[in-house]
Amino acid sequence: MPATDPVRPLAGVRIVEISSFVAVPLAGMTLTQLGAEVIRVDPVGGAADYRRWPVTDAGDSIYWAGLNKGKRSVAVDMRTAEGQELVTRLIVDAGILITNVAGRQWHSYDTLAAQRPDLIHVEVSGRADGGTAVDYTVNAATGFPLVTGPRELATPINHVLPAWDVSCGLYAALAVTTALRHRDATGDGARISIPLENVALATAGNLAFLTEAMVTGESRPRVGNSLYGTYGQNFVSCDGAAFMVVALTNRHFRDLTELTGTAKAVAALGDALGADFTDEGERYRHRDALTGLFTVWFSAHTADEVASALSGTSVLWERYRSFAEVAGDDRVTTNPLFTELDQPRVGRYLAPGLPIAIDGTYPPAVAAPALGDDTAAVLAEWLGMPSDEIAHLAESGSVATGSGGA
Repeated sequence: MPATDPVRPLAGVRIVEISSFVAVPLAGMTLTQLGAEVIRVDPVGGAADYRRWPVTDAGDSIYWAGLNKGKRSVAVDMRTAEGQELVTRLIVDAGILITNVAGRQWHSYDTLAAQRPDLIHVEVSGRADGGTAVDYTVNAATGFPLVTGPRELATPINHVLPAWDVSCGLYAALAVTTALRHRDATGDGARISIPLENVALATAGNLAFLTEAMVTGESRPRVGNSLYGTYGQNFVSCDGAAFMVVALTNRHFRDLTELTGTAKAVAALGDALGADFTDEGERYRHRDALTGLFTVWFSAHTADEVASALSGTSVLWERYRSFAEVAGDDRVTTNPLFTELDQPRVGRYLAPGLPIAIDGTYPPAVAAPALGDDTAAVLAEWLGMPSDEIAHLAESGSVATGSGGA
């Protein structure tokens, strides 16, 4: 079906998702927000992420609801031949599978392409050699924890954001859209593999972390909250508010010295050190001395005074905020990206849609299903199954059709 709605460019595209955790669920949700009909197929009772924290008082996963908005849920006992045959039929009908459940011959590319030659098959794996891995183990192996955290620390620090999962999920969504374009042009399907490990390694290479080590023979140093290669630092106001301040350009740096009343002191420091502070590398090299000068001004002013003064300059800055503060901030409460969502089992809250405005419109958030909510409807709509056959499958335990997958 050709897509005619610019806000839903993938309308008419059907996708089956067999997944858990972050990368592939994010890919499926992104494709849903672009208009595709994505069926998430889970085992009866749910995959490993169905009750992942955070959860409500009743034990329903807020996390799961966040990554599966707008999808339809089918619950099937995929341990049985009957269940596998059902899911195979769904995949063959859709022509697209995205999964991170590797090593299952029955939904491998070779098996499925024999029935659907133009199949688009996207498989996310942990390691490039086929081994298992998750974001946090991949991160440990790529160097980032050893450059995260305070300079004086000798132990690794994991960052909280599962950056490789997020990046991998977006790569997977991109892979589907490019494979669709190729199939539309040629009629050919595609076998696509995306190792999570390679996403991390590619990023480390693209951002020169690996290249720096190859060229210089040295690893990037740990610099705390400083910004490597230029001037950026956190400061604290007299009433305890923390700010991140960045001066990327000469104008930024000049405004910062004028704001803090340190222009003459900075010039004298440059003369004493033989440093040219119009060079961002020199600003980075002597960041501790510069920070000592700027800190006097920040520590003498309140948070409101700091924010007001910085707002009148070109300096890049922001106040550190907690998630709770951000949730109540205007950038969320008045942002068209967020719309009020009544999520069954979780509650009513502001939920983000697709963070891409298409013709000025953000595709809104749509509630996530409970496990198995759509099993009966999908089997009827996609496979043309009569209601009595679906009822028999439910009675035998091959599928689950009730809310929650029961």
